[in-house]
Amino acid sequence: MRGSLKGWGGVSAMAVVCVLVALLALCLPKSAVTTDSTRTTGGTATTSTGTATTGSVDEDCEDPEKQTLAPSSADGPTIQEIKNRKGEKRKLIVGVDQNSYRWGYRNPNSGKKAELEGFDIDLVHRIAEDILGDAKAVQFKAIPTDQRIPAIQDGRVDMVVRTMTINCARIQDVAFSAPYFKTGQQVLAPKSSPVKGYDGTLAHKRICTAAGSTAYSTLEADKKSGELPATTDISTTVPNQLDCLVRLQLGEVDAVVTDGALAASQAAQDPAVQLKGDAFTAEYYGVAMKKDADDLVRRVNRILVDYRKDTANGWQASYGKWLSATLGRDAKKSEPPAPEYLRTG
Repeated sequence: MRGSLKGWGGVSAMAVVCVLVALLALCLPKSAVTTDSTRTTGGTATTSTGTATTGSVDEDCEDPEKQTLAPSSADGPTIQEIKNRKGEKRKLIVGVDQNSYRWGYRNPNSGKKAELEGFDIDLVHRIAEDILGDAKAVQFKAIPTDQRIPAIQDGRVDMVVRTMTINCARIQDVAFSAPYFKTGQQVLAPKSSPVKGYDGTLAHKRICTAAGSTAYSTLEADKKSGELPATTDISTTVPNQLDCLVRLQLGEVDAVVTDGALAASQAAQDPAVQLKGDAFTAEYYGVAMKKDADDLVRRVNRILVDYRKDTANGWQASYGKWLSATLGRDAKKSEPPAPEYLRTG
């Protein structure tokens, strides 16, 4: 174990927290949260039903964050189906994370129910309030990174709000809302590490990424093109991003590559690690839904327009509450530009 990794982020403390979070999740009612299972083999994600997730990139794809539908408040068939659910089942079913600190995080100190909280969770409640008239009318499903697309395609969730980057491969499989957050890939490593950023200092280093993440696909492409040193080992992939932080603490890898927004929160959890270098990509998070759920996509885009305008209880307020401590008080660098939509008809 690395001698330099001390304090809150030490291996023992992290192990206790992870076990506590898992136990609290198991104690919750099934209607409150469920977890989809997955396994990874050789970097290929496999669902609990045995279906591997793959992504093909449209070579003509440009600006995937602009490939979304114009806002509308109309109720279409997808929204009507959600509204027609009866009794306790009349909830919005949303795939989220429960391990991403300040994004989608099950706080073991929030009481007996260990409520989910964070920036993504605030957005989910806003969507539920608009569609169902009740911000709490949500069934959360905790899903691993590599299960986000299969969960949508299989109908296990209505949408995924889980720090999910909009990219050309994914828009072949799911529909996205307009962007709700701007970030970029960065390197996370121990403060004592000789790694300086996404550069030659990663030679002969072991990097951890989440399976099915844009981080892994970026590393894979850059290694093939020569932008990443040939000796860099990118074979370590995990179902959930937080698992990479644990691997780093255990000394099983030398660095983590993930979205800078997530990496900053992980650095806040463990003061022995830090971001190394600047972001080397520009990416946008979006709400992901089924390809044919046009009415739901349009409705979420309408909600996002209002959410960003609401300075008292919307995007800015959520950023200030959850992210300003790790990303800085100036939210402008994280707020996406004014949305652009597909022109239809």
